Amino acid sequence: MAAAEPAKRRPSTSRGTTRRPADGKAAPSRSGGAARAIRSAVEQLGLLLGQPPESVSAIKPTDGGWEADVEVLELERIPETTSVMATYRVTLDEEGDLVAYERKHRYTRGQIDRR
Repeated sequence: MAAAEPAKRRPSTSRGTTRRPADGKAAPSRSGGAARAIRSAVEQLGLLLGQPPESVSAIKPTDGGWEADVEVLELERIPETTSVMATYRVTLDEEGDLVAYERKHRYTRGQIDRR
């Protein structure tokens, strides 16, 4: 009877390792980076606008850092469902510093997406 072949191992893709892009410079690890980027976006945008952001509705890594959509209460009204909210697109560099932001959309709190 022939001996069984050992199982072939797949190359591991471990999280938290440093990647090397084509230019040879070490890129920062993305492990835990999204949570750190969210905190940074919320804190810095709140300071710039003078309003504390309510939530982060999207975040994605980019070649140079992170991009996040942050929801902010712009005008409080009664009832709450008529309060004016805004979605801001925030761009962070690799260190988590805010490099750009813009208001993308305004809506009432009670509004739902129509798609």
